[in-house]
Amino acid sequence: MSIDAAAERRIPTLIATEISARPEQVQAAITLLDGGATVPFVARYRKEVTGGLDDTQLRTLADRLGYLRELNDRRAAILSSITEQGKMTDDLARAIAGAETKSALEDIYLPYKPKRRTRAMIARENGLEPLVTGILADRSADPEALAAGYITEAVPDVKAALDGARDIIGENLSEDANLLGRLRDFLMREAVVTSKVIEGQEAAGAKFSDYFAQSENWATVPSHRALAMFRGRNEGFLQIDIVVDADAAPGQNRAEQMVAAQLQASSDGKGDQWLRKVAGFVWRVKLHISLSIDLLTELRRRAEEDAIHVFARNLKDLLLAAPAGAKATLGLDPGIRTGVKCAVVDATGKLLETATVYPFQPKNDVRGAQATLAEMIARHKVDLIAIGNGTASRETEKLVGDLLGLMRSAKKPTKVVVSEAGASVYSASELAAQEFPGLDVSLRGAVSIARRLQDPLAELVKIEPKSIGVGQYQHDVDQRRLGKSLDGVVEDAVNAVGVDLNTASAPLLARVAGIGPGLSDAIVAHRDINGAFKSRKDLLKVARLGPKAFEQCAGFLRIRDGKEPLDGSSVHPEAYDVARKIVAACGRDLRTLMADPAPLKRLDASDFVDDRFGLPTVRDILSELEKPGRDPRPEFKTATFTDGVNEITDLRPGMLLEGTVTNVAAFGAFVDIGVHQDGLVHISQIADRFVKDPHEVVKAGDVVKVRVTEVDVPRKRIGLSMKKDTGPAEPRPDRTAPSRNTAPRHTPKGPKGGKPAPTRGSDVGGFGAALLDAMKKK
Repeated sequence: MSIDAAAERRIPTLIATEISARPEQVQAAITLLDGGATVPFVARYRKEVTGGLDDTQLRTLADRLGYLRELNDRRAAILSSITEQGKMTDDLARAIAGAETKSALEDIYLPYKPKRRTRAMIARENGLEPLVTGILADRSADPEALAAGYITEAVPDVKAALDGARDIIGENLSEDANLLGRLRDFLMREAVVTSKVIEGQEAAGAKFSDYFAQSENWATVPSHRALAMFRGRNEGFLQIDIVVDADAAPGQNRAEQMVAAQLQASSDGKGDQWLRKVAGFVWRVKLHISLSIDLLTELRRRAEEDAIHVFARNLKDLLLAAPAGAKATLGLDPGIRTGVKCAVVDATGKLLETATVYPFQPKNDVRGAQATLAEMIARHKVDLIAIGNGTASRETEKLVGDLLGLMRSAKKPTKVVVSEAGASVYSASELAAQEFPGLDVSLRGAVSIARRLQDPLAELVKIEPKSIGVGQYQHDVDQRRLGKSLDGVVEDAVNAVGVDLNTASAPLLARVAGIGPGLSDAIVAHRDINGAFKSRKDLLKVARLGPKAFEQCAGFLRIRDGKEPLDGSSVHPEAYDVARKIVAACGRDLRTLMADPAPLKRLDASDFVDDRFGLPTVRDILSELEKPGRDPRPEFKTATFTDGVNEITDLRPGMLLEGTVTNVAAFGAFVDIGVHQDGLVHISQIADRFVKDPHEVVKAGDVVKVRVTEVDVPRKRIGLSMKKDTGPAEPRPDRTAPSRNTAPRHTPKGPKGGKPAPTRGSDVGGFGAALLDAMKKK
């Protein structure tokens, strides 16, 4: 067996350890993925094959599979290069085959890697290699005496000879894979990351003042602090270094001692004394620099991985937020001078009417605005009013609250403050222009706000995930990796919920397993020409949608009230026969059984297992028949903002408020309490017990009770606590306001009032301010 084949065969074992699975499970999943299967399809419909690997395990598997195959490709290239040089040995081949990381592989390759002409090469050309051999062979000899014998026209004096010998030894040490590996492991355990302000940048870089003189163990520095230091360096305010034994006396630095030990320079002989000086020089000038770059690169990779993970978890929570449902909705995009943009959509999200009202300065047309809103509500029988959470949100909310208070009808619309994160991105997008070619950009935002209350997932898939803004330092991380991770989150969320084939937009259909943008457009075009799909099988009539794509997507698409009842469930068409056997065993009609699933509970799933479908699939079918097409998202809930608390200046320490979690980071959770500025619940204040990860307690979209602990108006920083209040009763806001000012609260918003996150190098606003506070507390 070749080394390449052996390396490929080791992949399932390596990945299995990382995802807590068996190698045969991993191999089965790899075979399916290599055959064109998607992660959602494998996770949902091939449980027997993979032994029940879930979507999270499969995503990790797919990522690691890509890395390990890249590693094997590099391994093959290195083997070929060294073999062509005629320098391959059995020991070297075994070392290459055993390298488990790219850095270890590159360490082995260093001595054989084609490179530009070095000082060590010149020294060898000048005949100084024997001098090195002589010094290493006789440690009692004086190196200067030995060097005197190598003076030539090219080597004018003893110093030049010894410098050349030092260059040769330094290159040998810097290409010693064993030494590099031990030094790297040592530094990863013991090294300290330091940051300091660049002289003269104290004022300009004041927002990074916490890092002007910072030092922290490399192994434990949290991702948000690492990314803050990297941002400070990138903006020209900080200098970052990797340090070990910074205060050690000359010759006592442990890294230098490791280099000296590699030369076995431990005696008092003149040769060893000289070699120890060489070891110190090589460490300072060569190895420390190269290994510092390696460690900083790894630190950034680790920090970015954590940041991407945080973003992905928050995005998943946001996408899977509870939908308000198919109800006529009035969307309001608040504004002051530019007016409040209004858009009514029907229960399916179809735009019915738009308007712009000017209740605030300079026009102050409150009565006219309320009259227009009242007419729109009555004309379209509006059930929900969605108010964007940006500028003038609370003022608009009060306007609507006053209007509802004047209405005499028994049934009044429910007003809900929703996130407008990414709405402006969608409004200006090509997709929005295609959907509403004659509609003003600002009014498109109101449509988006209304629709995201009805169904957050269906609307948010139209926006690039990175623009939704629920991450930390999202503009500082590898954008390709971030995009890939977030795309996976969106795909998993869409397929977990399922998609109505006859009402879904092309962007939503594009996220269904096996479809993609091209086929989604073809499906919508077919639907527009031929009318609604009557069955899942009709999908095969869509141009370019073949059996493979049908296999991948069919189970995630729903047809409500079609001629085949199972088309409205998550049962895959390939398993319809099993489902019908189950129905027959109940002695009921399928539609009757779906209305009254009690007989299903008397069945034994194992009775329906066959050669093709195992127990996991049968159990899934039974579960689905009990509640066909059920939505896995939580029930719609709202939070209520407190009367009289509209601005940060209304807050007082001790106030007990209700709010919605908008963002969860490694250091705590941000909560919208209705004052245009999210407050931070530091990780130490999330619960009355020790919390390692805030996600253990809260997620984006949760409605929570918080107590105000700190208010810094000039810096717009709000400290909150979710711990039980054991102190005196909290102060209450003024209740003398002429009307009640409350608002149900729904989907979370991103930092800075739900607007897209700032670009690199800009002030990170409320999120960044609270982030720096959190890092300082830790």
